[in-house]
Amino acid sequence: MQEKKWGRLFLIPSVLAENTAAAVIPQQVQELCKELKYYLCENIRTSRRFLSSLKLGLTIEELQFEELSKDTPDAGVPDLLAPLLQGHDVGLLSEAGCPAVADPGARAVAHAHKLGIQVVPLVGPSSILLALMASGLNGQEFAFKGYLPVKNPQRINTIKELEKNARAGQSQIFMETPYRNNQLLADVLQSCQPGMLLCIAANITAPEEFVRTRTIAEWKKNQPDLHKQPVIFILGSVPSYKS
Repeated sequence: MQEKKWGRLFLIPSVLAENTAAAVIPQQVQELCKELKYYLCENIRTSRRFLSSLKLGLTIEELQFEELSKDTPDAGVPDLLAPLLQGHDVGLLSEAGCPAVADPGARAVAHAHKLGIQVVPLVGPSSILLALMASGLNGQEFAFKGYLPVKNPQRINTIKELEKNARAGQSQIFMETPYRNNQLLADVLQSCQPGMLLCIAANITAPEEFVRTRTIAEWKKNQPDLHKQPVIFILGSVPSYKS
């Protein structure tokens, strides 16, 4: 059982698009950020900028940030949680959206559980769920596959497996590094059957938000330019609910 002197690890969602904090970050999160002094984050510079954008009257220079990125060795994670064991609450920030989902911060959460430290998830924007909500595809059964293999034939084989699962009724959610979006889309259009449904959700919550669900055949006729845009892809089928 957690000792009372230990701090709590708060999972703090950040914006998906610039200049949207007022619309997508709940007041509860903003009030908490007024109190926290310690943060774990994927990138210190962007995390400082995010907290500044909340306009909470914080003195950013007085806050303590520690970087937890994909390059952080597993052996270094316990040291990053030291403030928690000293009784301080700590905020875990992602580069975009909800932390610890397709995010290196998951390792901090896992270690916190090992130590018996309370983990507190907070409400905020999730590109994965927002895309699924807006897709019109099956939200009753779905799987998030994260990043697909970069190289072929592994990537093509993975896409065909995703299509197989999607035809069986399970929506398949995946993503790519923004500068490789167009190549991934080309591979999906090449690999999947013409009637397969594909949702493309780009720039979610931004003024230029784009969410469309079309067949593969329709996308081939009008392929969007997704270069350097944050995108969620979903292969799936229209849900059918039996009475």
